[in-house]
Amino acid sequence: MAKRTSAGERRKYIRLDSVFPVNFRLVSRDDNRTFLSDWIQGFTHNISAGGICLTVNNLKPEFVGLIRKGEVSLLLDIQIPLSRQATPAQTRPTWIEPDPNHPGQFIIGVSYTQISSAGNKRILGYARTKYLVPRLSAALLVTLVLVIGVSGYFNWQITSENRRLVRSLVEILEEAKYSEEEIRKIMREKEELAFHLERILAQIRDVETARGKLSEELERRELAIERKEAEEEALREDLRNLSAQLKDLGSERDAIKEELHKVKEKETAAAKGISDLETKKTALAQVTFDNMYQWLIRRQNPRSGLILSFEGDHDLTNWAFTYDQGLVAMAFSYFGDFSKSQRIFDFYRYKAKKVNGGFLNAYYTSGEPAEYIVHCGPNIWLGLAVLQYTKMSGDRSYLDLAKEISDWLAQIQDADKDGGISGGPGLTWYATEHNLDAYAFFNIFFAITGNPRYKERAQALLNWLIKYAYGRPDVPIKRGKADATIATDTYAWSIAAIGPMRLKEIGMHPGDIMDFAEEHCRVEVDFRRPDSNVVRVKGFDFAAQRHLPRGGVVSTEWTAQMILSFKILADFYYDSQPEKALLYRQKADDYLWQLSRMVISSPSPTGQGRGCLPYASADSVDTGHGWFTPKGSSTGSVSGTTYTLFAYYGWNPLELN
Repeated sequence: MAKRTSAGERRKYIRLDSVFPVNFRLVSRDDNRTFLSDWIQGFTHNISAGGICLTVNNLKPEFVGLIRKGEVSLLLDIQIPLSRQATPAQTRPTWIEPDPNHPGQFIIGVSYTQISSAGNKRILGYARTKYLVPRLSAALLVTLVLVIGVSGYFNWQITSENRRLVRSLVEILEEAKYSEEEIRKIMREKEELAFHLERILAQIRDVETARGKLSEELERRELAIERKEAEEEALREDLRNLSAQLKDLGSERDAIKEELHKVKEKETAAAKGISDLETKKTALAQVTFDNMYQWLIRRQNPRSGLILSFEGDHDLTNWAFTYDQGLVAMAFSYFGDFSKSQRIFDFYRYKAKKVNGGFLNAYYTSGEPAEYIVHCGPNIWLGLAVLQYTKMSGDRSYLDLAKEISDWLAQIQDADKDGGISGGPGLTWYATEHNLDAYAFFNIFFAITGNPRYKERAQALLNWLIKYAYGRPDVPIKRGKADATIATDTYAWSIAAIGPMRLKEIGMHPGDIMDFAEEHCRVEVDFRRPDSNVVRVKGFDFAAQRHLPRGGVVSTEWTAQMILSFKILADFYYDSQPEKALLYRQKADDYLWQLSRMVISSPSPTGQGRGCLPYASADSVDTGHGWFTPKGSSTGSVSGTTYTLFAYYGWNPLELN
């Protein structure tokens, strides 16, 4: 009789979480050729290297008896799942017992007496895979959950710290603003006391002079015998009165000096407080601006290389404006992250769809067109980015992309008898900003390649600007051909693209240009931060604010352009007019700190709370130039953030530094 299985024998099997069929038939053990049964259907989910454990339903009693007596062998036809053919095997039954949980069902343990090595490996391989995969999957799932949890925890920590830095910077700026107002109040108090002291001292001098004269007169009269006693007494009384007055004035003088000393002590303490705040403010600003650059890095799509232009406005989700791509590619190059610039250029070189020979104004970050509008300006800024990359990296392999853009622009320029560049292919309007951009582009291209044709094109553009953009006393710079609308960026970019010296040579006064923009476009508005706190900020509107019914709006990008131009003027006047240079430097610093008060924490999870700037101080308002500011009170803007970085570091994208 076959022996019953032991617990040790059961443990040698690999137990699967699913079954697969096994057909078998009984043969005579004596010759292994005499079939004692037809094929019987069984199944298994217990497998070992030496055999398997079969489960059979409704096995005939006579077959059970033969197996128990050990008088038969079993020929198996094992159907391994996903295998094209069954694996045959000859086995010897080692035990059989009814399944206590399923009446009428028997479990048979068999050992292989004959099976191919390859077949046995296939069976064991399948068994081990079925055994291990669920456990490995569970382990991987647990590991993944742990990794996600740890990653989420660290991400939460980073986000919290970045948001804390932004809050700290804004708080320091507000405290510094209050301290500056306090010290101005102290200075006014000090000036009033000093003026009062000077008046008292003048009175003392007058009284002392009068007393001296009276003393001399008294002496003369005392010497004169004929002097009347009454006159002498009157003079003495006057002298006593003057002495008393002098004493009172002296007391008042001493009190004022004491008060002035206290005011000076307050001034010293306030100045030290401001100095300490400046130190903290500078350190926080450096960290914040570093984080702003990291925010830009996280805007880059890992597949296309394009930069997401806005975050927070659902209508602009996944939009990548070509102008913004040029700006950020310059920032990447400035910070030495050349591979990130290359990914942007590679998209435009190999994948970007064109219309009328030019790149589109906007694509989705996936690379598909977002709109089918082509303007010269965005193409020029992409070309400028390639040229700045070439200069800073020393890699000239992308110059063909810049040349492709320059050849396209040349066709548009050659179509104009005055050598200007229209808004785009087939367009009849002309923008001053596009011609300023193109002037800078061809100037830089000439500096890099030495090709005189680029210099000629730049000169033709300057002639067009002199003829159509400059010269009116009431509006120094027109927005475009036959368009006297004030656009703030044309004032800032005239300084940045042409330069103060060349402007003076053509009869323009760079200081007057900036003074006009400051007089007409400077605004001071309430900015509601995402935490609902309201701060008062100064900056520059997109246009002359008094012409717009919406009231003033601060453009972060155009304010940053003005800051950069103030710094350019400060450098220009540094040697010839140091006081003027200091004034422009102070203006640049003041407006930069005003912009810093508008820094917000990134509203998206990928931004991790890093600092960025909104497009403007108000959402969904008319800029005055044909488009509206984005929606959303906390919409991060790539152009505003990038140009503010340029302003902070004093780097001019429209010249070859």
